[in-house]
Amino acid sequence: MFQALSNNYILCVSLLSWLAAQICKTILNFILCGELNWERMFGAGGMPSAHSALVCSLTIATARQYGLSSPFFAIVFVLAAIVMYDAMGVRRAAGEQAKILNQLLDSWMQDEMDLGPLKNGKRLKELLGHTPFEVLSGALLGILIAMLFPIK
Repeated sequence: MFQALSNNYILCVSLLSWLAAQICKTILNFILCGELNWERMFGAGGMPSAHSALVCSLTIATARQYGLSSPFFAIVFVLAAIVMYDAMGVRRAAGEQAKILNQLLDSWMQDEMDLGPLKNGKRLKELLGHTPFEVLSGALLGILIAMLFPIK
């Protein structure tokens, strides 16, 4: 089974692009923050977008293997557009809302209000979506990897 999966050009390119983006994201976060945060290796959000890298490499690999006029290419192209639009839209907005809610909770905690179940100190995830530049960077990374990876 592993050999069959490892011979799947499209799957290998897509997963390699995701992994490369996650590694880049972790290294960039380390350079900018000065500490190694392993959550960046598996978490959403940040630079570059691993979602965009994955779906763009999937799209390019499918185009290379089956051609631009194939129904497979059409499906993955539409999927890529939806994923990247969602990353910049809904998920980014949810992250911005989480940031504001966390600030409100922090200020309420300082005032020692009775917050009931919210008093446990849990914070909402703020890094959910991407800026257009993060999506573009991930897309370019995925395209580059798919173009450089040889077709089996």
